[in-house]
Formats: sequence, structure tokens, C-alpha cells
Amino acid sequence: MAMKQEVTVEDKLRALYNLQLIDSRIDEINNVQGELPLEIEDLESEIAGLSKRIEKLNQDVANFETEISNRKISIEDAKTAAKKYAEQQKSVRNNREFDSLSKEIEFQELEIELAEKRIKEAYAKIEHKKEAIAKTNEKLEAQQAHLDHKKNELNSILKETENEQNELKSLSDQMAEKIDNHLLTAYQRIRSNVKNGLAVVAIERGAAGGSYFTIPPQVQIEIASRKKITIDEYSGRILVDAALAQEEKEKLDAILN
Repeated sequence: MAMKQEVTVEDKLRALYNLQLIDSRIDEINNVQGELPLEIEDLESEIAGLSKRIEKLNQDVANFETEISNRKISIEDAKTAAKKYAEQQKSVRNNREFDSLSKEIEFQELEIELAEKRIKEAYAKIEHKKEAIAKTNEKLEAQQAHLDHKKNELNSILKETENEQNELKSLSDQMAEKIDNHLLTAYQRIRSNVKNGLAVVAIERGAAGGSYFTIPPQVQIEIASRKKITIDEYSGRILVDAALAQEEKEKLDAILN
């Protein structure tokens, strides 16, 4: 039976740095997308709001049109009633009946006058609503065109980077499998806590990459020996020597190219 090959600390460091290189490249691709996904989400939300507003305004117009139609019917009813009362006045027997019918006619005329006033107001409100609909539609069309442009821009970026992203994701999964869960969890925790996502950095000019704090010579020697995982006491990042970093960068470049 074949012996299981032992995974050395150096193997782990190489896998960790490789994973960092891959994840950093994925970060770069995502950065190229920039704020586009969020901008698209905001525009879609705004367009949905504008569409809902137009729907509400159209419903308001429909309600006013129904009101106008109903009031026109009530005017016709009032005219019919007034005409009926006027006819009845011709055959009354006394002044009291005549005055009573006169009041009914007056009431119907007031009803007609009030209905005509409400119809006029409703037409004015419809015009106001239609102006609001036109302005909202104009804004909706402008934002839809803006959204289409942003989506095309994002799709263009995604199309250009799709193959590379798929390859990088596959490589990232492969590297993650070479790292034990405890170390992988530590890597992911450090990565999420630092601004640029760099959890594993090489020593550059005697200091951790991106840091101004010098690493003691003895510690640099230990790091170069690749016998243990070393954490930078200032930044909390995992450290590797420059030679290992260069070798892994060249290997990854060769794979991607």
C-alpha cells in the first residue's frame, strides 16, 4: 500500500501564497466591475418605484374619469327631475304646492351647478395628473436607458473576464483543498479583516509587504527556513519569504498564460 505523502510546512506556505495570489487576482477583476452592480441595483429599484408611481397616477386619472361620468349622469337626472317639477307646476292647485315645486327645481339646479363645478375640478386634476405622468415617464425612459448602458458595460466586463474568473475559481478551490481547515479558516479570517484582502504577504526590504515595521533578522531567517507558519505581530498577516513568493508568482503566471 502506498504511503500517504506528508504535507510539509513549506507545502502549506506555498499553497497559502498561491491561494492569496489567486484570490487577489479575483479581487482585481471584481474591482474592475467597480460600483456597477450596486449602481444597477439602485437603478432597478428607482425604475420599479417610477413604474409604481405611473401606475398610481393612471389609476387616479381613471378614478377622476369615472367621477366625471357619474356626475354627468347625475346632471341628466337632475335636469329630468327639474323638468318634471316644472311640468307639475302647471297643474298645481295652490301657491303652497307651487312654492314647494319651485324649491325642488331650485335644489336640482344647485345639484347641476355643483356637479358641473366638480366636473371642472376633476378635469383640472386629470390634466395635472397627466403632466405628472408625462414627466415621470420621461424620467423613467432616461433611467431605463441609463440602466441598459450600465448593464451592457457590466456584461462586457463579465464576458471579457468570464474564462479567467472560472479558471481562477477552479485554481482557488484546488489550493484550498491542500490547506487544512484550521489554517484555511485563519486565512479567510485574516483576509476579511484587512482592507486590501492580503492575508499572506512576502517580506520586502526587511518588512512585511505593505508594512513599514522592520522584521528582526532572526525572524527573517526563520521565515526563509519555511519550517513554521509565521504571523506578523503588527499586521496579523501570514509571512513568506521573497524567493518563495517569486517562484509561486511565476508558476501562476505560467498557468494563466
